[in-house]
Amino acid sequence: MSPFAGLSAFPITPATPDGRVIAADLRGVLQRIAEGGADSVGLLGSTGTYMFLDRDERRRAVAIAVETLTSTPVIVGVGALRTDEAQRLAKDAAAEGAAGLLLAPVSYTPLTEEEVFRHFTAVAEATDTPIVIYNNPSTTNFTFRPALVARLADAIPSIAAIKLPLPKGDIAEDLKSYREAAPRLAIGYSGDWGCKDGLLAGADAWFSVAGGMFTPRAAALTAAALRGDRVEADRLDADFAPLWQVFKLTGGMRAMYAAANHLGLTAARPPLPVLPLDGAMRAKLVGAIAGL
Repeated sequence: MSPFAGLSAFPITPATPDGRVIAADLRGVLQRIAEGGADSVGLLGSTGTYMFLDRDERRRAVAIAVETLTSTPVIVGVGALRTDEAQRLAKDAAAEGAAGLLLAPVSYTPLTEEEVFRHFTAVAEATDTPIVIYNNPSTTNFTFRPALVARLADAIPSIAAIKLPLPKGDIAEDLKSYREAAPRLAIGYSGDWGCKDGLLAGADAWFSVAGGMFTPRAAALTAAALRGDRVEADRLDADFAPLWQVFKLTGGMRAMYAAANHLGLTAARPPLPVLPLDGAMRAKLVGAIAGL
């Protein structure tokens, strides 16, 4: 299977308060994912707090992941504020054995489409490792319209896939617009509570936060949706419904750190200034994962 199809599980990256990756904890999280049946791992995504780690620690995380996941492809987040830094991160990830690069146009200053196009072109020139376009407008304040995706796919052969957020409208129509714009790209969705519908509509992948912690259930849901078994997909998705509620209230990254702490996988907390869940919200999260 392509590394850009099926369940791509996005884990946390346990680290010390000063930003040093905790190797043993990361290995444990990754081994759970591999044993749970994920088709790939999305390392150093937003849930993996990539923007909170420096270059050396990001490279350490990639090395740990590739060493641990001998049979599971690793897609690595290489977003950075500067183009030259993103190029260096891309080269690091490729050198460590990444199967793909997840690239978001991270910026403090809102970017134009031409600026984003040139950014992607420059990173693609740094390595021939396949690139996944990371369309994350809630964080980057930039939206990849289908026309820009088509331009990128036509101009950059190494672009292989796109990771889309859930649309405000009909997901089947959204998928159709991107599929027609760039038919050779694999297309996947994030925003866990809507991805079942994306897969049932014909998407190739689920880029999943929950899959980074509750992999067997997420893998089963992915398989059911990909084979068009709506009844089974609905049943499995219903098991996740309490967790989707927590995600909507507090975000997946905070929730997954709390879940990892509760399950004894790591004592690491989210990087400051992000605060861990406590009180009623932590109790709600613990209740949500009890059946998973």
